[in-house]
Amino acid sequence: MKTIFRNTHNEAHCKARTGVLSLGHGDVVTPAFMPVGTNGTVKGIYHDKVAEMGYNLILGNTFHLYLRPGLEVLESYGGLHKFSNWNGNILTDSGGFQIFSLPGLRKITKEGAAFQSPIDGSRHFFSPEKVVDIQKVIGSDIAMVLDWCTAPQIEYKDAVKAWKMTLDWAQRSLAHRNLLGDGFKGNLFGIIQGNFYKDLRKESAETICGMDFPGIAIGGLSVGEKPEVFNEFLAYTSQFLSEEKPRYVMGIGSPDYLLEAIENGIDIFDCVLATRMARNGTVFTDDGPLVLKRSFNEFDHGPISDDCSCTACTKYSRGYLRHMFKCNEMLGGMLATEHNLQYLHDLMIKARKAIEEDRFLSFKKEYLERYMSFRYKVCK
Repeated sequence: MKTIFRNTHNEAHCKARTGVLSLGHGDVVTPAFMPVGTNGTVKGIYHDKVAEMGYNLILGNTFHLYLRPGLEVLESYGGLHKFSNWNGNILTDSGGFQIFSLPGLRKITKEGAAFQSPIDGSRHFFSPEKVVDIQKVIGSDIAMVLDWCTAPQIEYKDAVKAWKMTLDWAQRSLAHRNLLGDGFKGNLFGIIQGNFYKDLRKESAETICGMDFPGIAIGGLSVGEKPEVFNEFLAYTSQFLSEEKPRYVMGIGSPDYLLEAIENGIDIFDCVLATRMARNGTVFTDDGPLVLKRSFNEFDHGPISDDCSCTACTKYSRGYLRHMFKCNEMLGGMLATEHNLQYLHDLMIKARKAIEEDRFLSFKKEYLERYMSFRYKVCK
Protein backbone atom coordinates (compact mmCIF):
# COMPACT_ATOMS: atom_id res chain seq x y z
CA MET A 1 0.00 0.00 0.00
CA LYS A 2 1.23 3.47 -0.89
CA THR A 3 1.84 5.65 2.18
CA ILE A 4 0.89 9.30 1.69
CA PHE A 5 0.26 10.45 5.28
CA ARG A 6 2.67 11.23 8.10
CA ASN A 7 1.26 11.84 11.57
CA THR A 8 3.18 14.64 13.31
CA HIS A 9 1.33 14.94 16.64
CA ASN A 10 -1.51 13.23 18.52
CA GLU A 11 -3.45 15.42 20.94
CA ALA A 12 -3.10 14.11 24.48
CA HIS A 13 -6.77 14.48 25.46
CA CYS A 14 -8.75 13.48 22.34
CA LYS A 15 -8.32 11.92 18.91
CA ALA A 16 -7.31 15.17 17.16
CA ARG A 17 -4.02 14.99 15.29
CA THR A 18 -1.78 16.96 12.98
CA GLY A 19 -0.03 15.55 9.96
CA VAL A 20 1.33 15.99 6.47
CA LEU A 21 -0.40 14.67 3.36
CA SER A 22 2.15 14.11 0.56
CA LEU A 23 0.53 14.37 -2.88
CA GLY A 24 1.56 14.85 -6.48
CA HIS A 25 1.48 18.65 -6.33
CA GLY A 26 3.06 19.21 -2.95
CA ASP A 27 2.44 18.63 0.75
CA VAL A 28 -0.73 19.55 2.62
CA VAL A 29 -0.54 20.13 6.38
CA THR A 30 -3.52 18.75 8.25
CA PRO A 31 -6.16 19.24 9.53
CA ALA A 32 -7.04 21.08 6.32
CA PHE A 33 -10.19 22.49 4.77
CA MET A 34 -10.58 22.19 0.99
CA PRO A 35 -12.31 24.95 -1.01
CA VAL A 36 -14.76 23.51 -3.53
CA GLY A 37 -14.27 24.18 -7.24
CA THR A 38 -17.14 22.14 -8.66
CA ASN A 39 -16.56 23.04 -12.31
CA GLY A 40 -12.80 23.41 -12.04
CA THR A 41 -12.95 26.85 -10.47
CA VAL A 42 -13.57 28.04 -6.92
CA LYS A 43 -16.54 30.36 -7.39
CA GLY A 44 -15.88 34.07 -6.98
CA ILE A 45 -12.11 34.05 -6.52
CA TYR A 46 -8.91 33.72 -8.56
CA HIS A 47 -6.88 30.54 -8.14
CA ASP A 48 -3.83 32.71 -7.47
CA LYS A 49 -5.58 34.24 -4.47
CA VAL A 50 -6.60 30.80 -3.18
CA ALA A 51 -2.96 29.69 -3.36
CA GLU A 52 -1.75 32.95 -1.82
CA MET A 53 -3.90 32.28 1.25
CA GLY A 54 -2.05 29.00 1.74
CA TYR A 55 -4.43 26.46 0.25
CA ASN A 56 -2.78 23.62 -1.66
CA LEU A 57 -5.74 21.27 -2.08
CA ILE A 58 -9.08 22.08 -3.71
CA LEU A 59 -11.98 19.91 -4.77
CA GLY A 60 -13.46 19.35 -8.22
CA ASN A 61 -16.54 17.38 -9.22
CA THR A 62 -16.20 14.38 -11.52
CA PHE A 63 -19.87 14.41 -12.53
CA HIS A 64 -19.89 18.06 -13.59
CA LEU A 65 -16.45 18.01 -15.24
CA TYR A 66 -17.42 14.91 -17.23
CA LEU A 67 -20.47 16.75 -18.58
CA ARG A 68 -18.71 20.11 -19.05
CA PRO A 69 -16.14 20.70 -20.48
CA GLY A 70 -15.97 16.94 -21.12
CA LEU A 71 -13.15 14.45 -21.28
CA GLU A 72 -12.03 15.35 -24.80
CA VAL A 73 -11.32 18.94 -23.79
CA LEU A 74 -9.64 17.96 -20.53
CA GLU A 75 -7.48 15.38 -22.27
CA SER A 76 -6.38 17.93 -24.87
CA TYR A 77 -5.04 20.14 -22.07
CA GLY A 78 -3.38 17.28 -20.22
CA GLY A 79 -5.85 17.40 -17.34
CA LEU A 80 -7.60 19.87 -15.07
CA HIS A 81 -4.43 21.36 -13.54
CA LYS A 82 -3.28 22.82 -16.86
CA PHE A 83 -6.80 23.59 -18.07
CA SER A 84 -7.53 25.70 -14.97
CA ASN A 85 -3.95 26.89 -14.32
CA TRP A 86 -4.02 25.50 -10.78
CA ASN A 87 -0.63 24.27 -9.62
CA GLY A 88 -1.79 22.80 -6.32
CA ASN A 89 -3.47 19.49 -5.57
CA ILE A 90 -6.95 18.49 -6.70
CA LEU A 91 -9.33 16.03 -5.08
CA THR A 92 -12.29 14.92 -7.16
CA ASP A 93 -15.36 13.23 -5.78
CA SER A 94 -16.84 10.39 -7.78
CA GLY A 95 -20.08 12.05 -8.83
CA GLY A 96 -22.11 9.51 -6.89
CA PHE A 97 -23.79 12.10 -4.68
CA GLN A 98 -24.85 14.14 -7.71
CA ILE A 99 -26.19 11.10 -9.58
CA PHE A 100 -28.22 9.88 -6.63
CA SER A 101 -29.59 13.38 -6.13
CA LEU A 102 -31.15 13.40 -9.61
CA PRO A 103 -34.91 12.92 -9.16
CA GLY A 104 -36.28 10.41 -11.64
CA LEU A 105 -33.29 10.74 -13.97
CA ARG A 106 -31.21 7.75 -12.89
CA LYS A 107 -31.27 3.97 -12.60
CA ILE A 108 -28.98 1.96 -10.35
CA THR A 109 -27.84 -1.60 -11.03
CA LYS A 110 -24.94 -3.67 -9.74
CA GLU A 111 -23.05 -2.62 -12.88
CA GLY A 112 -23.26 1.08 -12.06
CA ALA A 113 -25.49 4.13 -12.45
CA ALA A 114 -27.35 5.19 -15.60
CA PHE A 115 -28.49 8.79 -15.65
CA GLN A 116 -29.71 11.65 -17.81
CA SER A 117 -27.72 14.85 -17.98
CA PRO A 118 -29.54 17.68 -16.17
CA ILE A 119 -28.02 19.99 -18.80
CA ASP A 120 -29.29 18.55 -22.09
CA GLY A 121 -31.06 15.29 -21.24
CA SER A 122 -28.38 13.09 -22.85
CA ARG A 123 -27.95 9.61 -21.37
CA HIS A 124 -24.79 8.42 -19.64
CA PHE A 125 -23.54 5.50 -17.59
CA PHE A 126 -21.02 5.50 -14.74
CA SER A 127 -19.50 2.18 -13.74
CA PRO A 128 -16.94 2.04 -10.91
CA GLU A 129 -14.25 1.47 -13.53
CA LYS A 130 -15.36 4.37 -15.71
CA VAL A 131 -15.32 6.76 -12.76
CA VAL A 132 -11.67 5.82 -12.11
CA ASP A 133 -10.89 6.37 -15.81
CA ILE A 134 -12.56 9.80 -15.78
CA GLN A 135 -10.49 10.89 -12.79
CA LYS A 136 -7.38 9.61 -14.53
CA VAL A 137 -8.11 12.02 -17.41
CA ILE A 138 -8.81 14.83 -14.94
CA GLY A 139 -5.43 14.15 -13.32
CA SER A 140 -6.80 14.01 -9.78
CA ASP A 141 -4.25 13.89 -6.99
CA ILE A 142 -6.93 12.26 -4.85
CA ALA A 143 -9.70 10.32 -6.60
CA MET A 144 -12.80 8.86 -5.00
CA VAL A 145 -14.52 5.54 -5.69
CA LEU A 146 -18.11 5.46 -6.93
CA ASP A 147 -20.41 5.10 -3.93
CA TRP A 148 -24.13 5.08 -3.19
CA CYS A 149 -25.00 7.98 -0.89
CA THR A 150 -28.46 7.44 0.59
CA ALA A 151 -31.02 9.80 2.10
CA PRO A 152 -30.91 10.08 5.91
CA GLN A 153 -34.23 8.32 6.58
CA ILE A 154 -34.51 5.03 4.70
CA GLU A 155 -35.48 1.53 5.79
CA TYR A 156 -32.79 -0.89 6.91
CA LYS A 157 -33.21 -3.20 3.90
CA ASP A 158 -32.63 -0.26 1.53
CA ALA A 159 -29.58 0.82 3.51
CA VAL A 160 -28.19 -2.73 3.29
CA LYS A 161 -28.68 -2.76 -0.49
CA ALA A 162 -26.78 0.52 -0.93
CA TRP A 163 -24.11 -0.55 1.57
CA LYS A 164 -23.44 -3.82 -0.25
CA MET A 165 -23.34 -2.04 -3.60
CA THR A 166 -20.84 0.52 -2.29
CA LEU A 167 -18.52 -2.22 -1.00
CA ASP A 168 -18.72 -4.12 -4.29
CA TRP A 169 -18.01 -0.95 -6.26
CA ALA A 170 -15.06 -0.16 -3.99
CA GLN A 171 -13.51 -3.55 -4.73
CA ARG A 172 -14.04 -3.11 -8.47
CA SER A 173 -12.62 0.43 -8.38
CA LEU A 174 -9.50 -0.73 -6.58
CA ALA A 175 -9.01 -3.66 -8.94
CA HIS A 176 -9.29 -1.33 -11.94
CA ARG A 177 -6.90 1.18 -10.42
CA ASN A 178 -4.38 -1.63 -9.89
CA LEU A 179 -4.89 -2.75 -13.48
CA LEU A 180 -3.97 0.76 -14.69
CA GLY A 181 -0.69 0.58 -12.74
CA ASP A 182 1.62 3.55 -13.26
CA GLY A 183 -0.86 5.01 -15.75
CA PHE A 184 -2.92 6.19 -12.79
CA LYS A 185 -0.92 8.81 -10.92
CA GLY A 186 -3.45 9.75 -8.25
CA ASN A 187 -4.44 8.24 -4.91
CA LEU A 188 -7.74 6.38 -4.85
CA PHE A 189 -9.68 6.72 -1.59
CA GLY A 190 -12.35 4.31 -0.36
CA ILE A 191 -15.64 5.61 1.07
CA ILE A 192 -17.46 4.37 4.18
CA GLN A 193 -21.25 4.32 3.93
CA GLY A 194 -23.99 2.56 5.92
CA ASN A 195 -26.61 5.28 6.38
CA PHE A 196 -27.53 5.78 10.04
CA TYR A 197 -27.27 2.15 11.10
CA LYS A 198 -24.29 1.48 13.35
CA ASP A 199 -23.80 -2.15 12.37
CA LEU A 200 -23.53 -1.15 8.71
CA ARG A 201 -21.21 1.74 9.53
CA LYS A 202 -18.94 -0.52 11.57
CA GLU A 203 -18.69 -3.25 8.95
CA SER A 204 -18.25 -0.73 6.15
CA ALA A 205 -15.45 1.03 8.04
CA GLU A 206 -13.64 -2.20 8.88
CA THR A 207 -13.97 -3.53 5.33
CA ILE A 208 -12.90 -0.33 3.55
CA CYS A 209 -10.00 0.26 5.98
CA GLY A 210 -8.85 -3.30 5.38
CA MET A 211 -8.59 -2.75 1.64
CA ASP A 212 -5.52 -1.36 -0.12
CA PHE A 213 -6.68 2.25 -0.29
CA PRO A 214 -4.10 4.91 0.70
CA GLY A 215 -6.86 7.04 2.26
CA ILE A 216 -10.35 6.68 3.71
CA ALA A 217 -13.43 8.90 3.47
CA ILE A 218 -16.59 8.94 5.57
CA GLY A 219 -19.57 9.59 3.32
CA GLY A 220 -23.28 9.93 3.96
CA LEU A 221 -23.03 12.37 6.88
CA SER A 222 -24.20 15.99 6.93
CA VAL A 223 -26.98 15.08 4.51
CA GLY A 224 -29.87 16.62 6.45
CA GLU A 225 -29.66 14.84 9.80
CA LYS A 226 -29.71 16.79 13.07
CA PRO A 227 -26.33 18.00 14.42
CA GLU A 228 -26.48 15.63 17.38
CA VAL A 229 -26.99 12.69 15.01
CA PHE A 230 -24.06 13.86 12.89
CA ASN A 231 -21.87 14.07 15.99
CA GLU A 232 -22.95 10.63 17.21
CA PHE A 233 -22.28 8.82 13.94
CA LEU A 234 -19.06 10.69 13.26
CA ALA A 235 -17.69 9.70 16.67
CA TYR A 236 -18.91 6.12 16.26
CA THR A 237 -17.51 5.63 12.75
CA SER A 238 -14.18 7.32 13.44
CA GLN A 239 -13.21 4.74 16.08
CA PHE A 240 -12.79 2.12 13.34
CA LEU A 241 -10.52 4.19 11.07
CA SER A 242 -6.91 3.27 10.29
CA GLU A 243 -4.29 5.27 12.15
CA GLU A 244 -1.81 5.26 9.27
CA LYS A 245 -4.21 6.50 6.57
CA PRO A 246 -5.53 10.04 6.00
CA ARG A 247 -9.18 10.50 6.97
CA TYR A 248 -11.67 12.60 5.05
CA VAL A 249 -15.22 13.60 5.97
CA MET A 250 -17.10 14.64 2.87
CA GLY A 251 -19.29 17.74 2.69
CA ILE A 252 -18.80 19.62 5.97
CA GLY A 253 -17.78 23.27 6.19
CA SER A 254 -19.32 25.13 9.13
CA PRO A 255 -16.85 25.90 11.93
CA ASP A 256 -18.75 23.83 14.51
CA TYR A 257 -18.80 20.74 12.27
CA LEU A 258 -15.15 21.20 11.32
CA LEU A 259 -14.01 21.34 14.93
CA GLU A 260 -16.15 18.32 15.80
CA ALA A 261 -14.49 16.39 12.97
CA ILE A 262 -11.02 17.47 14.05
CA GLU A 263 -11.71 16.30 17.62
CA ASN A 264 -12.56 12.89 16.15
CA GLY A 265 -9.26 12.62 14.28
CA ILE A 266 -10.38 13.73 10.82
CA ASP A 267 -7.69 15.24 8.60
CA ILE A 268 -9.43 16.85 5.59
CA PHE A 269 -12.91 18.13 4.74
CA ASP A 270 -14.69 20.11 2.03
CA CYS A 271 -17.92 22.03 1.55
CA VAL A 272 -19.54 24.63 -0.71
CA LEU A 273 -20.89 26.47 2.34
CA ALA A 274 -18.14 29.10 2.64
CA THR A 275 -18.37 30.30 -0.96
CA ARG A 276 -22.15 29.91 -1.24
CA MET A 277 -22.73 31.93 1.93
CA ALA A 278 -20.35 34.59 0.65
CA ARG A 279 -22.15 34.99 -2.68
CA ASN A 280 -25.34 35.57 -0.72
CA GLY A 281 -23.78 38.16 1.57
CA THR A 282 -23.07 36.16 4.74
CA VAL A 283 -19.58 35.97 6.21
CA PHE A 284 -17.94 34.05 9.04
CA THR A 285 -16.90 35.89 12.19
CA ASP A 286 -15.86 34.67 15.63
CA ASP A 287 -19.28 35.91 16.81
CA GLY A 288 -21.13 33.75 14.31
CA PRO A 289 -22.27 34.35 10.72
CA LEU A 290 -22.76 38.01 9.83
CA VAL A 291 -25.41 38.97 7.25
CA LEU A 292 -23.88 41.98 5.51
CA LYS A 293 -27.16 43.14 3.94
CA ARG A 294 -28.77 43.82 7.32
CA SER A 295 -29.50 47.45 8.10
CA PHE A 296 -27.30 47.62 11.21
CA ASN A 297 -24.24 47.47 8.94
CA GLU A 298 -25.17 50.58 6.95
CA PHE A 299 -23.22 53.06 9.10
CA ASP A 300 -20.62 50.60 10.39
CA HIS A 301 -17.18 51.95 9.43
CA GLY A 302 -15.32 48.94 10.80
CA PRO A 303 -14.13 45.80 9.01
CA ILE A 304 -15.79 42.41 9.13
CA SER A 305 -13.02 41.33 11.49
CA ASP A 306 -10.17 43.28 13.08
CA ASP A 307 -7.70 40.38 12.95
CA CYS A 308 -8.31 39.06 9.42
CA SER A 309 -5.77 39.71 6.65
CA CYS A 310 -8.17 39.36 3.69
CA THR A 311 -8.77 42.21 1.24
CA ALA A 312 -12.28 42.87 2.55
CA CYS A 313 -11.08 43.32 6.13
CA THR A 314 -7.94 45.33 5.37
CA LYS A 315 -9.46 47.73 2.82
CA TYR A 316 -13.24 48.02 3.19
CA SER A 317 -15.90 48.70 5.83
CA ARG A 318 -18.97 46.66 6.62
CA GLY A 319 -21.02 49.60 5.40
CA TYR A 320 -19.36 49.58 1.97
CA LEU A 321 -19.66 45.81 1.67
CA ARG A 322 -23.38 46.11 2.51
CA HIS A 323 -23.73 48.76 -0.19
CA MET A 324 -22.21 46.45 -2.81
CA PHE A 325 -24.57 43.61 -1.94
CA LYS A 326 -27.60 45.90 -1.94
CA CYS A 327 -26.57 47.08 -5.43
CA ASN A 328 -25.84 43.53 -6.64
CA GLU A 329 -22.22 44.42 -7.40
CA MET A 330 -20.22 41.24 -8.03
CA LEU A 331 -17.19 42.62 -6.18
CA GLY A 332 -19.11 42.24 -2.93
CA GLY A 333 -19.42 38.49 -3.44
CA MET A 334 -15.78 38.19 -4.47
CA LEU A 335 -14.57 40.00 -1.35
CA ALA A 336 -16.88 37.99 0.90
CA THR A 337 -15.65 34.77 -0.72
CA GLU A 338 -12.04 35.69 -0.04
CA HIS A 339 -12.91 36.51 3.55
CA ASN A 340 -14.73 33.24 4.24
CA LEU A 341 -11.93 31.15 2.77
CA GLN A 342 -9.32 33.15 4.69
CA TYR A 343 -11.36 32.70 7.86
CA LEU A 344 -11.50 28.91 7.52
CA HIS A 345 -7.81 28.73 6.63
CA ASP A 346 -6.96 30.76 9.74
CA LEU A 347 -9.25 28.53 11.82
CA MET A 348 -7.28 25.49 10.65
CA ILE A 349 -4.01 27.18 11.66
CA LYS A 350 -5.43 27.88 15.14
CA ALA A 351 -6.73 24.31 15.43
CA ARG A 352 -3.36 22.82 14.47
CA LYS A 353 -1.55 25.01 16.99
CA ALA A 354 -4.01 23.98 19.72
CA ILE A 355 -3.47 20.29 18.88
CA GLU A 356 0.30 20.65 18.97
CA GLU A 357 0.02 22.31 22.40
CA ASP A 358 -2.42 19.63 23.68
CA ARG A 359 -5.17 22.16 24.36
CA PHE A 360 -7.56 21.47 21.49
CA LEU A 361 -10.56 20.66 23.69
CA SER A 362 -10.32 23.95 25.58
CA PHE A 363 -9.76 25.82 22.30
CA LYS A 364 -12.86 24.22 20.78
CA LYS A 365 -14.97 24.92 23.88
CA GLU A 366 -13.98 28.58 24.06
CA TYR A 367 -14.39 29.10 20.33
CA LEU A 368 -17.84 27.51 20.13
CA GLU A 369 -19.12 29.24 23.26
CA ARG A 370 -18.59 32.54 21.47
CA TYR A 371 -19.45 31.45 17.92
CA MET A 372 -22.67 29.61 18.79
CA SER A 373 -23.98 32.04 21.41
CA PHE A 374 -23.73 35.09 19.16
CA ARG A 375 -24.52 33.63 15.74
CA TYR A 376 -28.28 34.22 15.89
CA LYS A 377 -27.99 37.65 17.51
CA VAL A 378 -25.60 38.82 14.81
CA CYS A 379 -27.94 37.56 12.08
CA LYS A 380 -31.05 39.37 13.38
